[in-house]
Amino acid sequence: MRSQNLLTARIREAQKLKRKLCCIFLTLGYPSLPVTERLILSAEKAGVDILELGFPFSDPLADGPTIQFSSEQALKKGVTVRDGFRLVKKLRAKGCRIPMVFFGYLNPIHSYGEKEFARDARSAGFDGLIVPDLPPEEESAFHAECKKQGLHVIQLVAPTTPDARARMLVQKSRGFVYYVSLRGVTGARKAMSSDLGPHLKKLKRLTHKPVLAGFGISTPEQAAAISKISDGVIVGSAVINQLKKSVPAAEQFIAKLARAVHSGRA
Repeated sequence: MRSQNLLTARIREAQKLKRKLCCIFLTLGYPSLPVTERLILSAEKAGVDILELGFPFSDPLADGPTIQFSSEQALKKGVTVRDGFRLVKKLRAKGCRIPMVFFGYLNPIHSYGEKEFARDARSAGFDGLIVPDLPPEEESAFHAECKKQGLHVIQLVAPTTPDARARMLVQKSRGFVYYVSLRGVTGARKAMSSDLGPHLKKLKRLTHKPVLAGFGISTPEQAAAISKISDGVIVGSAVINQLKKSVPAAEQFIAKLARAVHSGRA
């Protein structure tokens, strides 16, 4: 097991420098495992702070059509959890230091074995995980195992989350808090919700942990604007849409996102 959690280190560095965090989402194995590897390395080079790696699953509750499509394509190629662990281990061996967060669902974790999953994810080089269908009150043994391994379990807070529950979620969240910036599933949107600012302000009063906004952020302009009222952004579907065009298009878009988040302008 690596002693240092890279996500913790990156967050501390960003807070010290008063720098906003740029996180992008990629689907493991879409359009292929070598392309995923190339994009992670180019994202790191472009200055992306955190990489969220989505593991393909047949029934992704929180994912909109774009990410569902990428997940289906990866599943058709037989991409597995073990492929993801092998890829991350390979990248760490190459010297890749971008913090990596597993994004996936509980069913594949159960199938793998919870204790074994936490151990293997951490030893492969993951720093955290986001599991949308993992309630913080349940699976206490799995939460304990993740903590033991030094793997951060990141909680999601939605616009519809009651205040008392939001307080509990931010307290339990490790690393950062993921604010779901719109109602519904993931997917690029032309405009962001008008109540995003007040919701973020309220949430940020509850915690010293960074609050990153995700779901629906489509352009570098939106990323720059939302970073001004949050601690950073998470962009997924818009990256996959560029990837549908070509790998270079996705790489250029990711570089523009990172610049926009860090400079505050697109």
